[in-house]
Amino acid sequence: TTFMFMCTALVQFMTPGLAFFYGGLVRSTNILTIMLQNFASMGFVFVLWWAVLFSLCFGTSLGGIIGNPATYLFFRDVPLYDKISGATLDIPGVLYAGYQGMFAVITPALMTGAFADRV
Repeated sequence: TTFMFMCTALVQFMTPGLAFFYGGLVRSTNILTIMLQNFASMGFVFVLWWAVLFSLCFGTSLGGIIGNPATYLFFRDVPLYDKISGATLDIPGVLYAGYQGMFAVITPALMTGAFADRV
């Protein structure tokens, strides 16, 4: 549990680090734009993850393709101390959700580098 908590914190620091990295790669006129895109994606995706995306990824299966959005809607019934049903790791459900959420946050931030200085 401690190791996963440290990993979650380190992944959380990757997103602002990525913003500064991309800020160093673009022209000086686009630094603020690229950094704001990264930080805006942090806030936007975090709220979406909390509201519905965690359920779509890890909720009870709907046809074997996607999770039921109502399973963990707004983190309802995410276990605080017990593991999530179906999860292979024996870590608390909230920590598992946070760890997976950090990767959901950094993914759109990585995509901003694809169009840095191109738009």
